[in-house]
Amino acid sequence: MLSLKSKKRKLIGKKVEKLRRKGLLPGVLYGPKVKNQPIETDLSNFKKVLKEAGESSLISLEVDSSTSSGQANKFSVLIHEVKQNPLTGEPIHVDFYQPILTEETEATVPLVFEGEPSAVKELEGTLIKEIQELTVRALPEKLPHEIKVNVESLKTFEDEILIKDLKLPEGVKIDRDPNEIVALVTPPEKVEEELEKPIEEEVEEVERVEEEKPASADSASVAGTTSAKEAASAGKEEREKEKGGGEEEEKETKEKSE
Repeated sequence: MLSLKSKKRKLIGKKVEKLRRKGLLPGVLYGPKVKNQPIETDLSNFKKVLKEAGESSLISLEVDSSTSSGQANKFSVLIHEVKQNPLTGEPIHVDFYQPILTEETEATVPLVFEGEPSAVKELEGTLIKEIQELTVRALPEKLPHEIKVNVESLKTFEDEILIKDLKLPEGVKIDRDPNEIVALVTPPEKVEEELEKPIEEEVEEVERVEEEKPASADSASVAGTTSAKEAASAGKEEREKEKGGGEEEEKETKEKSE
């Protein structure tokens, strides 16, 4: 079990910013059988422990009470919640929760996908991870750090990995639909065919219209030509209006910004 040293914290509220400037992380220790205690710990050491233990593995938290005995109290805790700076992502506060070791507790565990599906390697499909983490229930000492998922069994586009297919450590339970999909491989999209299809249809439609066009007299031809010119003229006027309107809008926007 990993251990992390800490000591009781005297600064509270906005004053904890002084601790952060010194590289210390403010936190609190609590649980059903422990009184809430404000504590502080070294930020760099905490990040190392968090990386290895995550938020689902017990760690030993040593709290130095700064008494004359010089002995630190040890608590088996879970890193329950880590608040982060929204800009830097650095931890700015942590909650340590001491569970009752003889009772089951819940924790969120990440899924780690291993291997390469044959449907990706040979059929050029795309691996879809429907679930990235799961909430599990177990005795605190049996909570896993992670759950590994081997995706090499996905050999075709019909294959799926379900929750019931996951290999869980002894004593670990998942309260979700066992037939829920965890991962699958989807076939590659036929982008070129989809792009070419509308163009071909448009060309065929034009050719069909040309073939069906009836022969016309000279007067009809002249009328058609005149009508076409009028339509072209009207279209040109509309485009000029839109262009002018766009320029006016751009001018107004520019004036507003100035």
